[in-house]
Amino acid sequence: MHIEPGVVDGAKITLSYATAAGAGIYTLGLAWQTLRQRRALSLAARGTLTTALVFSFFQVLPHYPVGVSEVHLILGSTLFLLFGAAPAAIGLGLGLLLQGIFFVPTDLPQYGMNVTTLLVPLFGLQALAKRIVAPGTAYVDLRYSQALMMSTTYQAGIVAWVAFWAFYGQGFGAHNIAAVTSFGAAYLLVIVFEPAFDLAVLGAAKSLKGLRGSLLVERRLHQAA
Repeated sequence: MHIEPGVVDGAKITLSYATAAGAGIYTLGLAWQTLRQRRALSLAARGTLTTALVFSFFQVLPHYPVGVSEVHLILGSTLFLLFGAAPAAIGLGLGLLLQGIFFVPTDLPQYGMNVTTLLVPLFGLQALAKRIVAPGTAYVDLRYSQALMMSTTYQAGIVAWVAFWAFYGQGFGAHNIAAVTSFGAAYLLVIVFEPAFDLAVLGAAKSLKGLRGSLLVERRLHQAA
């Protein structure tokens, strides 16, 4: 979901600074809520883990330029289920920033757009989880249909934001519409894969009894709300 350079430029890119700032402020709010519930060491450890994972997702896992952006296997719903909303948001933001600084500095001018595209769908995923996962259900006990809804929500949010930035920057010409459509179609492959991966990871986490209560994972992973 790295927006290609030049898709949004000039004065228009100022909007991305505002949306990124809003996402950052919301992330700070989530972090504060997390600190009120658990020790700061837990948030720091989970934030570090998610940052390392996101960085490796961007650098190691296959990614392909398609249309106006790139298709990445980001595993946002997996990060949310394992580590919680605040650590996932921290990891997505910092992992993306580190990847840009050390490997793709040409992406840094698009950082505001890219981090917005990653974080806002995560916040939507968090809201959905509160609605579809019953208070008495731990994440390791999720059904496939629930994992599918959560993964689809996150990936659809990414596609929607990429489309917004593309149309905002380049308008509704036939070429731009085709580029956005091809990107969205390519992301369907991620939506097919990610729910199955989520359940596989949750199944592994369920078998690892030692993770229950660990500072390294989201408490809801094993314990019902």
